[in-house]
Amino acid sequence: MNKSIYVFILITFSLLTAKAQKVGLVMSGGGAKGLAHIGVLKALEENEIPIDYVVGTSMGGIIAGAYAAGLSPYQIEDIVVSKEFMGWITGQLEDGYNYQYSKKEDYPSFIRFNVSLDSAYGFMLNSSIASDLSLNFALAELFAQASAISKNNFDSLFVPLRVVAADIFTQTDVVLSKGILSDALRATQTVPFFYHPIKVDNKYLFDGGVYNNFPIDVMQKDFNPDVVIGSNVATKVYEEYPYDEDEKLISKSLLYMLLDKSDPARVPEGGVYIQPNLSLYTAFDFKYAKSLIDSGYRQTLRQIESIKKKIPARNTCESVAIARNIFNSKARPWIIEDVKLNRFNSKQKRYLNRIFLNGKRPLYFSDVKKGYFKLVSEDYFKNVYPGITYDTARDEFNFILSRRPQNNFQVDFGGVIATRSFSTIFLGLNYFYFNRALIHSSLNFYAGSFLKSAEIKYRMDLPNFGQFYIEPQATFNAWDYLEGKDVVIDKFSPTVLDRIDRKMGASIGFPLGRHYKAVVNGFYLNNSDRYINTDVLTSLDTLDNLRLNGIRTGISLSTGTLNRKQYASEGKSYSFSADWFSVKENFIPGSTSVLNQEINKSRSWIRARIMLEQYFKSGIYSSGYLIDGVFSNQPLFTNYQGSVISAPAFNPLQDSKTILLQNFRAFNYVAAGWRNVFAVRNKLDFRLEAYLFKPFEAIVKGQNQEGVLDDSFNKIFLSGTAGMVYHSSVGPISLSVNYYDDPENQLGVLLHVGFLLYNKTSLE
Repeated sequence: MNKSIYVFILITFSLLTAKAQKVGLVMSGGGAKGLAHIGVLKALEENEIPIDYVVGTSMGGIIAGAYAAGLSPYQIEDIVVSKEFMGWITGQLEDGYNYQYSKKEDYPSFIRFNVSLDSAYGFMLNSSIASDLSLNFALAELFAQASAISKNNFDSLFVPLRVVAADIFTQTDVVLSKGILSDALRATQTVPFFYHPIKVDNKYLFDGGVYNNFPIDVMQKDFNPDVVIGSNVATKVYEEYPYDEDEKLISKSLLYMLLDKSDPARVPEGGVYIQPNLSLYTAFDFKYAKSLIDSGYRQTLRQIESIKKKIPARNTCESVAIARNIFNSKARPWIIEDVKLNRFNSKQKRYLNRIFLNGKRPLYFSDVKKGYFKLVSEDYFKNVYPGITYDTARDEFNFILSRRPQNNFQVDFGGVIATRSFSTIFLGLNYFYFNRALIHSSLNFYAGSFLKSAEIKYRMDLPNFGQFYIEPQATFNAWDYLEGKDVVIDKFSPTVLDRIDRKMGASIGFPLGRHYKAVVNGFYLNNSDRYINTDVLTSLDTLDNLRLNGIRTGISLSTGTLNRKQYASEGKSYSFSADWFSVKENFIPGSTSVLNQEINKSRSWIRARIMLEQYFKSGIYSSGYLIDGVFSNQPLFTNYQGSVISAPAFNPLQDSKTILLQNFRAFNYVAAGWRNVFAVRNKLDFRLEAYLFKPFEAIVKGQNQEGVLDDSFNKIFLSGTAGMVYHSSVGPISLSVNYYDDPENQLGVLLHVGFLLYNKTSLE
């Protein structure tokens, strides 16, 4: 059937029903519970109840907008039950658009304070809990065609639409009837302090539920239908005070205070009031999308006979499908003629244009999407806002990227509290400057009895030659392994080792496609290790001092999509590095050494390392592997202890870097392990892990404290852990039993809160 026949059928149907009842559907806000509106739509369409107008607030506005844009209830359902939708809600970047190039080192921070040092902004509304990067682009992508077809007039959509937002300055609701559809829908669900607000008609607008969560009055005033159907999902949070749950609910109290209540009495006489039973769900339960939709569907079917009596008019499924197809057939080709950059200066625009195919125009939609996610993968650009507009005069789309008030100064705070004496406080300071290039200056500090560390970096991102960065940096680490014993199991022998580790140099990084980053680096290193050669330290002993100074150059290749920076359960991480070392060894013997004179030697070697980590998730169970391999021609140093300390280490468990595991260090080795993660309940995991470490040549102590390489085949060492991990807002809370095939640190129980993450040493 061709398009002309579709048009004829539609016109004929319209004439026959011109004097039929007009039905308006109003959908309230309610967060995740608003997904029940989809079920209401499904039931109404299946039973041929006409829907002539739609009005919505907050999530009700999103569903109303999607329906008005020509999406069927089943298409809307497919979207909200998808993995991509959960990513929009949680702020995760879409699969395939995680740009490794912009990924920074993982630090033990769990909270970030954003501050603007630009005094030009006298008033800034820029605080938020949730990231809206993926959500904003998804809305622009989903609704650009409908905006183009309707020429930004909501009365010309598939179904006439009104969206309710709020102006918190004048404390009034705002009814949106024209403009860019995606902007209207983004505005109506901007819960204050949860999402960044956006400007519509030059006004910052927020969630419509603040002042009008059930806009029956808007439906009557703007459309005056014969019958109003009110679908309400907003109810009292609790009928009585939740004594047993108030502690965990108090953090969400602001949301409960801000959203207006829905009054069923607003539905006029002769109208229909639908309220699904959603008492088991909260406004945050998006993961139960399917059940929420079913609740709306079932409740509407319970009332369907009553609804049919009030609305005798019918609109067949076939006629609705024809009308929807005709509307959607007016979609325009996805060609983006230009990228418009708002509130950026000329030098900044030159930088940004290079992100979008080096200024090439026009663009395909896929080019715009790649450019957008490449840009926002960098922290500084997480506050830009995307939009897609249609120029009716030129018959073309344009992509608009608007600069919202930027937070160019960030303060990170974190650390770890543990039952062993490596509790640490972390402070990170970040400053951004954007003009011809993007400059990111960072300074971080670790402070604790086990570790004191400072690192300064100055990264300059340049869009030339396909984009690259130059990053000078300096790192200072001081480790004290004389850490005492495990407070739970009295098995840990103290390790006498003071390490001072310094490096200074620069890295040059560049992307290899979307998923890989290559880095070329060169560093000057200056290390000092002080240790004893016996198991017991007396007050009269002096320590051996092994000093290394020289250069290190190398190249690395990495990719990663792990879902957490520690205790991951999904994603993968691959890395490969090759380095050349040339150092001078200066050994000054202490009282426990068999040597009695200072030794100076030049050492050089090449080392290659590969690390692979990946998880496979199925329901509540996730399994994964870890593989680590090192291949080098590194020589032995003057004595055994110095050789072991300077050898590459396999660190499979969370506390491995806090212990000198002599059996898990070698110049050449392969190691592998399997990780099992069981999701006991939301955010609570049980982990069971086991590993094998096989040195090709184990470093063993000779008769005169020298290091000896032992290539015995039976040198295989085991390690493993079992424990519970709760992923809290301040980082993981973990209680575990850890085992190492090591005589000094064999078995231990560890409880820690926060991240066990550290700056890399000069030899790592």
